[in-house]
Amino acid sequence: MPATLATLARLPGFDVDAFLRDHWQRKPLLIRNPWGEWHNPLEPDELAGLACEPHVESRLITLESEDWNLENGPLPEDRFARLGRAPWTLLVQAVDHYVPEVAALVEPFRFIPNWRIDDVMVSYAVAGGGVGAHFDQYDVFLIQGLGTRRWQLGELCDGDTPLLAHDGLRLLAEFDPVEDWVLEPGDILYVPPRVAHKGVALSDDCMTYSVGFRAPSRCELIAGWSDNMLDEIDDDDRYTDTVLDPAANPGEIPAAALARLHALATEGLRDSAGFARWFGGYATAPKNPEIDWRPEEPQSAQDVADALAQGCALIRNPASRFAFVREADGVTLFVDGEAYPCSGALAAFAETLCAAPTVPAGAVDSAAHDLIRDLLNTGALAFEDI
Repeated sequence: MPATLATLARLPGFDVDAFLRDHWQRKPLLIRNPWGEWHNPLEPDELAGLACEPHVESRLITLESEDWNLENGPLPEDRFARLGRAPWTLLVQAVDHYVPEVAALVEPFRFIPNWRIDDVMVSYAVAGGGVGAHFDQYDVFLIQGLGTRRWQLGELCDGDTPLLAHDGLRLLAEFDPVEDWVLEPGDILYVPPRVAHKGVALSDDCMTYSVGFRAPSRCELIAGWSDNMLDEIDDDDRYTDTVLDPAANPGEIPAAALARLHALATEGLRDSAGFARWFGGYATAPKNPEIDWRPEEPQSAQDVADALAQGCALIRNPASRFAFVREADGVTLFVDGEAYPCSGALAAFAETLCAAPTVPAGAVDSAAHDLIRDLLNTGALAFEDI
C-alpha cells in the first residue's frame, strides 16, 4: 500500500539498535525503500510556492559553465519561468513546519531525541542539478521522494579541507568518491557528519527530503551559556582580597590571587542544574521566531474542557519544539524556548506530550488543562478537527 502518515511513522525491518551501534556518526548506510510502494508527499509546484514566501528560507543554485551561482529567497513568483537550460536546484528549509505530510517524514527517526532534530529541507532539481561536493557538520537522512538521484560519498573532512572560493557555498576543492549509489523513490541514505558527499539529479522533477539533525558547537554552547549567566550576574559582584600580604614584587600576579579570580569567573559555569534549565530553552527555541503561530481567537479554559469532552485529540505544531528535563519533583517542560515546571500528574502529561505528535483526548488529565490552554494560545498546540 502507498506510504501514508500512519505507515511513515515506522521503518519496517529497520534495526535501530544495529544502526546506532554500527552507523550513527560512524559510517553511511543505504536503506532501500522500507515502505514498499511510495507516495511523494509534496508536489513541486507547492515547494516553489513556499520558496516565494517571505518567512521561508530558500535558495536557488544554478551551474553555468562550471560557475556556481546562489540566489537567496524569497524568490519572485516568475523566477522559475525565467530559468534557462543550465542545471538548477531549489532548496527550501523547514518544509515540515508548513506541510503535515512532510512533517511525518521525521517520525521514523524519533529514536533520536527531539532536541537533536532540526528540520526537513526539501530540494527540487532538474536533470544535472545539484549543490556540488560538500560536507555537513550534522547527521542527515536523505529520502528520495521523486525521480532519481546519484549520490557519491567520499572521505571524512575537517576544518583544513580545501574549499572552493565562494561567498555563499562551502564546496570542496577536491572530491574523490569512494561509494556510488543511485536512489529511487522511497530509498534512504544516511550520511554522518563531515563525510564528503555529492548528489546529482538523474531526471527532471527530482525531489529529495533531507531530515537534518542539530549538533551544537562548543563555541555556541560556551557563548550561549555565558551570555545567559551575564544577564543574571550583578556587576557589583567583584574580586576582593581582604587578607593581603605585602608584595615581594609588585609585578607578580600571585597564585592565590589567580585561584580566587578563576573561581570568581568559573563558579557559575559549573552550575549543572542552571545549565540544564538554560539548555532546555536554547534547544527548543523556535527556528523562525518571527512567525506568529497564535490563533486568531484566544482559547479559554472552558474551550479546552469542551474540546476534550468531544474527544478532540491534541496536535503539536510541527514548527514547535518540545523537550523536557527531569527534576527532583517532576520535570520542566520546554516548548519554543519557554519553561513550564510540572509535577505529579502534570509531569506525566508533559512526558506524554513530548513522546508523540498527537495526544488523544483520553490521555489528558484534568491537571493539564491550564498548560494546554497556554500552549494553544502560543500556537504550539491545536485541537484536531473531528
